[in-house]
Amino acid sequence: MPIKIRLSLCALLLFTGAFDGQTQNAPRSEVAGIPVNYDEVKVGAYTLPDPLMLADRKPVRDAKRWMQKRRPEIVRLFEENQFGRSPGRPAGMSFDEFDKGTPTFDGKALRRQVTVYFSPNKNGPKMDVLLYLPANATKPVPVLLNISFTANSNAVDDPGIKPGEIWNREKKRVPAPKDNRFGSLKVLPFLEQGFGVATLYYGDIDPDFLGGIPHGVRALYLKPGQTEPGPNEWGAIGAWAWGLSRALDYLETDKGVDAKRVAIVGISRLGKTVLWAGAHDPRFAMVIASCSGEGGAAISRRNYGETIKHLTEPTRYPYQFAANYGKYGDRVNDFPVDAHMLVSLIAPRPVLLQTGDTDVWSDPKGEFLAAVAAEPVFKLLGKQGLGTTQMPAAGQPIFHTLGYVMHAGAHGTIPSDWDLFLKFMQMHLK
Repeated sequence: MPIKIRLSLCALLLFTGAFDGQTQNAPRSEVAGIPVNYDEVKVGAYTLPDPLMLADRKPVRDAKRWMQKRRPEIVRLFEENQFGRSPGRPAGMSFDEFDKGTPTFDGKALRRQVTVYFSPNKNGPKMDVLLYLPANATKPVPVLLNISFTANSNAVDDPGIKPGEIWNREKKRVPAPKDNRFGSLKVLPFLEQGFGVATLYYGDIDPDFLGGIPHGVRALYLKPGQTEPGPNEWGAIGAWAWGLSRALDYLETDKGVDAKRVAIVGISRLGKTVLWAGAHDPRFAMVIASCSGEGGAAISRRNYGETIKHLTEPTRYPYQFAANYGKYGDRVNDFPVDAHMLVSLIAPRPVLLQTGDTDVWSDPKGEFLAAVAAEPVFKLLGKQGLGTTQMPAAGQPIFHTLGYVMHAGAHGTIPSDWDLFLKFMQMHLK
């Protein structure tokens, strides 16, 4: 059965609103009443925090000190000031594997489907994970785990998938439209190269809108009388990242999966999500972040494109982050971390930053500069960074342990990007 390979942002906007306000093909001089700069001359001077300097000003000169002292220190800073603290694996979590391995794609794959219940209450928050494994595999295989803007039944063109639900613009759960597949995954190329592919819908974990807390997993952890998380507790991105870790908990139980070689991929705000998931949970073997921009891989201290102030403006996306994040909107130079430190937390594991050369809202140059500034950590751990301070042109990937690539075009992924994701996995996970 052929797989449709298409990315229609129009369909995405129509049914989920997921990119609304975070995708700008035509640059605007003002967003939510806040000016936007696209002039490199006006970026301004800034000094980045040193990822290899402890809080007590002692330098980090070896891998042991990085792993035991500096890395945990940086994770705590991101928890306190950007993504918020999140709980561990819930004691009452359970898995219902209702599709245990159905042959599909003309016998080339085995399809599994599982519902992950986040608590003993089966009517509470839960998510469905869809997994394909190569039918001819003779041993556990690496897996690409995708976090999607849509239900599993829309993410892959396979009639055997359980019909899913999505959140609509009216903030209600509705059946996923049967006639819309805005971004079908390129499953077969990965299967043919010996990789599994899994996907899940981020809205199963937590809604992507203001006021969504009562409807998602974060509601399970509110204290009596508490209506929203505390100022240093998880936002929606923290919840989505937590959900990826719970999916990995399930994959660790599947004998067909090599759970030590699971890569995660996400686009836009889900690019931010996979960066935080990979930084926070070192079990993930690789991170592929597409167009993660501000709050992801783009340097916040660069006054270019979207800024912390744009993200945390009260009518936009404050719910995606810890409330403490908003206090840096007007004083970004006081922000104790920056994007290069988020990227560095993934070292020594491979990370690929993918973007588009006209996606100025997400600041492709800011992502490149973050990778450059993260390189000393990768080198300290014996891995290769970008190896250059010269930003490559579109279509010229850098595929070291720390990778960077731009396509010619705007926000999101195009089919050729998925070919590059496969190549990056082949280089580092096989």
